[in-house]
Amino acid sequence: MVISEIKKGVYGMIIHDWDRKLFDELIPLPDGTTYNSYFIRDEKNVLIDTADPSKTMDLVRGLEKIGVDRIDYIVSNHSEQDHSGSIPEMLKRFPGSRVLAGEKASGLLQSMLLIPPEKIEKVKNGQSLSIGRRSLVFMDAPWAHWPETILTYCPEEKILFPCDLFGSHLAESDFYGRSDGKLYASAKRYYAEIMMPFRSNIARHLEAVEALSPEVIAPSHGPVHRNPSFILDAYRDWVSDKVRNQVVIPYVSMHGSVAAMVDFFTNRLIDQGVGAKPFNLVSSDVGELASSLVDAATVVIGSPMVLTGPHPAALYATYLFRILRPKTRFASVIGSFGWGGNMLKMITEMLPGNIEVIEPVIAKGYPLEKDFESLAGLAGKIFEKHEKLGLT
Repeated sequence: MVISEIKKGVYGMIIHDWDRKLFDELIPLPDGTTYNSYFIRDEKNVLIDTADPSKTMDLVRGLEKIGVDRIDYIVSNHSEQDHSGSIPEMLKRFPGSRVLAGEKASGLLQSMLLIPPEKIEKVKNGQSLSIGRRSLVFMDAPWAHWPETILTYCPEEKILFPCDLFGSHLAESDFYGRSDGKLYASAKRYYAEIMMPFRSNIARHLEAVEALSPEVIAPSHGPVHRNPSFILDAYRDWVSDKVRNQVVIPYVSMHGSVAAMVDFFTNRLIDQGVGAKPFNLVSSDVGELASSLVDAATVVIGSPMVLTGPHPAALYATYLFRILRPKTRFASVIGSFGWGGNMLKMITEMLPGNIEVIEPVIAKGYPLEKDFESLAGLAGKIFEKHEKLGLT
């Protein structure tokens, strides 16, 4: 754990989970993660967000280190367990405290964490709460990334506490982010995995945040931003409609046919000045794949036929592409089959409805010269599409 006094009487406690390798039983964590909690000492003492239940005692020790003997309010910006999971223990240790949460959060806190309804006080969008010489302003931020999410702002200190928004799964010893490539990559990966499906909503929340001109952004995962423009500029780019001259190629190959097609296709794209990033789904990190989808103009799925349908790994990648809802403009499919089936139909039907599908290339068995010519044609069509968008 690392503890820092952000402003006089405002403390941040970053609780490290160095060894956690999987989040939500889905997202790989190559750099672990953190659970960040914040304490404001004033006439009314406030704890903003807590920690994952597995780290409750770390939070207790952090509060002891900064001499907390009373908590009046516990702000739950987001009901999920990694942020609100330690609230029940906090209520036991500080029985005089009350939980402040958005109007949509009360039911979730009761059902998921069994918090008694009489301990929950609902706050409204735009409501300001005086806690002494400071105040807290609560802002509804639905679908960033759950429907009940709120942001908490302390205008006197110009600190924004946005919970998941602007966070990163990055455990490191520094309290403040270094605004470097490592933090950028981690924050982009985090955005891709968690925030990207709600891009249009987050764009609206981003406008509201920028209007506040915060001096510090204190998320509940990863380092604290004391250079807010770094993360705000990054988010402005990610939520925009701007795409890049990049083709992402998630693929799987059982006997080498699809691999040969992907290798040829990748090199043909590169020869034409189009960025290409193949991901072998057998060994690739799904987080890296998600991150690459943030601003790629085109996605091409590669799959062999398995029985009468796509390889399950390719189907999973297509489903991931669909639910993450990136701003990708074009998609296609390359693949190989033996005797027949519905591989192409199943993949194309699962693609997002707003994507323009470029004619796929499907080979029978190992690709022949005509198949490589078709792949060259596909690469050429993609180049033309990108060129019309002014990307090349």
